[in-house]
Amino acid sequence: MKFAALADIHGNSFALEAVLHDMDSLGIKDAVNLGDFFSGPIDAAKTATILMERDFASVRGNHDRYLIEQEPFSMGPSDRVAFDQLSEQHLRWIADLPTTRIVNDDVFLCHATPTSDSTYWLERVEHNGVVRSASLAEVTKEAVGVQASLILCAHTHIPRCVRLPDGRVIVNPGSVGCPAYDDDLPYYHHMQTGTPNASYALLERRVDEWSITFRSVRYDTKQARDCALRNGRRDWARALETGWFEE
Repeated sequence: MKFAALADIHGNSFALEAVLHDMDSLGIKDAVNLGDFFSGPIDAAKTATILMERDFASVRGNHDRYLIEQEPFSMGPSDRVAFDQLSEQHLRWIADLPTTRIVNDDVFLCHATPTSDSTYWLERVEHNGVVRSASLAEVTKEAVGVQASLILCAHTHIPRCVRLPDGRVIVNPGSVGCPAYDDDLPYYHHMQTGTPNASYALLERRVDEWSITFRSVRYDTKQARDCALRNGRRDWARALETGWFEE
């Protein structure tokens, strides 16, 4: 069993196409998608068309939920740009997706944690905005009740792999389309990978062990950057070009 895990595309169709081309070059056809498909000042409509055609097993993320639960006037700027680009068919597709699911009998999918689409799992934010790796105890606590040997999560955009004492493996494949961002919750902080590359992961089961390979795919970021600039988002443009949010 070998497949790809994609997450946090955030409307970046250019990065998504690069990842799909990389998968095709490796002969990988099967994938799962961990949510936050569209929100961002880039190209939500084309992203939606690509994803609906591929029909990967998917769960929705917190920004996907905002697109179907919030009124447009109350949305954040990244959500509103995406909402205005999406059709009713796209929104229905989001609404029909689950928040968690099990695939291949032993692989658990969620966006953030098994019980929340907006809580960091493998990272924590201190009151002064410093981001740290979560402790083993903190990570293990969130995994209670999940029996799958492979647990896939996303949300923080940081590629990570954590093996629990009982052998279960938790993997965040990183972000396909948004390598850096800032957020106010739980305290103001930056998440940044330091590379503009599109990130995803390959998972392969070998007997009773999971092999995890992180892929960092270079692509021409100029088109994505220009979309962000046209939508008035210089912060996104910098992140897309550099992988850094802060100066």
